[in-house]
Amino acid sequence: MLREKLMAMIDARTDEMIAIRRHLHAHPELSFHEEETANYIAQFYEGKNVTLERNVGNGYGIIVTISGAKPGKTLALRADFDALPITEETGLPFASENPGVMHACGHDAHTAYLLILADCLIQLQEELAGTIKIIHQHAEETPPGGAKGMVESGRLDDVDAIYGIHVFPFFDAGNIAYRSGFSMAGRTYFKLGIQGTGGHGSSPHMANDAIVAAAYFVNAIQTIVSRRLNPFDTGVVTVGSFDGKGSFNVIKDYVELEGDVRYMTKETQALIDTELHRIVAGLEAMFGIKATFTYTADYPPLYNDPQATENAVHYLQKGVGDYLQSVTEADMVSGSEDFAYYLEKIPGAFLYVGARPKGVENAYFNHHPKFDIDEDALPVAAKAVADIVLGFYDLE
Repeated sequence: MLREKLMAMIDARTDEMIAIRRHLHAHPELSFHEEETANYIAQFYEGKNVTLERNVGNGYGIIVTISGAKPGKTLALRADFDALPITEETGLPFASENPGVMHACGHDAHTAYLLILADCLIQLQEELAGTIKIIHQHAEETPPGGAKGMVESGRLDDVDAIYGIHVFPFFDAGNIAYRSGFSMAGRTYFKLGIQGTGGHGSSPHMANDAIVAAAYFVNAIQTIVSRRLNPFDTGVVTVGSFDGKGSFNVIKDYVELEGDVRYMTKETQALIDTELHRIVAGLEAMFGIKATFTYTADYPPLYNDPQATENAVHYLQKGVGDYLQSVTEADMVSGSEDFAYYLEKIPGAFLYVGARPKGVENAYFNHHPKFDIDEDALPVAAKAVADIVLGFYDLE
């Protein structure tokens, strides 16, 4: 059987998969600067019976096309490969060799599993149907993200379905979670500059305090979620930076704030957008300051196509009792993912693969300087996506 053959091939190359992950982990590169990582990926495919396209979209994106011997639909599989501006504190023997840069989100694992799975599929081309497009995507972490550019390139216009995975350390390897419909939050970045009139702390009547106006803004926007949003909807408004440092006896002339907004639907996005702009306009009228407001939508909410999700869950049932312990429904995730751009255009689903380090109850979450994974998650991811490929093409 084709499935038995493919699973055996993945088992035989698990050590290689882990070695690739560790190499990438030791050599991370930031979003839109992943030149050496892209070279490493491209070299992996040299001499193989595929079509490889480089610099797809707005950066170092790569698309590898595998053509099956039989006719069929086109399926896309995606893994991201950028890292984060974080100083690693794991103490791993293969820790980052690039100061201030770390694979703290598992993209090294995503790339490693997909490289090996793709190579196994290449070797089985004569038994495959249709076309499989392997997407090695740059710059997931930094808006506007790599996915948007790859979609806009037109290279995926012929794709019938797309799937991706993400490793998470809040459940164990051997478990996969899914959610149909809206699954991960959209995100908007904002920056507010407040120009007041500086002065001496002893004479506030001769100044216009930017800090007072900024403090009012921070408190006022909390009412958007508590008093404007339907209690059954999900939204978050966060001020993460308040740059108002000055001298203790000087009334601040200018203050700058930065933050982000999270939402699960476009309707919630529009409501929060309207309310934030209304509060900024009111701030100018109330305090007589000049406000400069930057408001940029980064990633849309991630919507898993219900049918594509149901199909994936059905395909994965073959793995339960074998390489999988469970396939369970997940709660909504308030984090954001630029895979959402693919799903705006192509039916598909984004799945969560358990990767909690063994013996750890409260693992460090993604984006933490001590983030790590159980590398047993790599072959699980490869086999799970292999089952999706075989199920999609109705191959046994």
